[in-house]
Amino acid sequence: MSNKTATPLEEKKVEVLIKLRGYNLLKKKEFKNATGFFVKTSKGEVIIYGIPSKGTVGVQYINQLAKIIKDEKVEGGIIVTSGRYTQAAQKNARKNRIELIPRIFPVFNLFDHELVAKHEILPLEEREKLLAKYRVQPYQLPRIRTSDPAVKAIGAKAGDIVKITRDSATAGKYTAYRYVVEG
Repeated sequence: MSNKTATPLEEKKVEVLIKLRGYNLLKKKEFKNATGFFVKTSKGEVIIYGIPSKGTVGVQYINQLAKIIKDEKVEGGIIVTSGRYTQAAQKNARKNRIELIPRIFPVFNLFDHELVAKHEILPLEEREKLLAKYRVQPYQLPRIRTSDPAVKAIGAKAGDIVKITRDSATAGKYTAYRYVVEG
């Protein structure tokens, strides 16, 4: 582990993530080998951990962030890096309520592109209305994977329903719904 803080690349990814998910930045704090960004989410306070690594991010980073989550009394964590994650790190992250942002996460707002439709997680009450209206179970909707860049960007989890709205030359606005699955 190096003694560097997040590079401009990781910081830019964190800024994009905060903007896309609508988080409020509370404070920024330097740690031994990373930069922590404390943000306010709808579910509480979370730390986004920017790791300056081009190599492999292993269990030691997960354990370090898990300790910070406990010490700082926050709800969970998110790791942003340019490196790869080991299998053990991925497994440990799930156990410790830590989301791993893939290294291919863009350093720009992908929804600014004209061909990328607006994606949003459907709130619980709208979800129930949708399922009742079409008389379907969530798993009967078309699927979208958690690994999809737009799904990653908005922070949707497996089991969520994503509303996708795009402009249409013939219909004006076209709305589609997708059920989020692991993958």
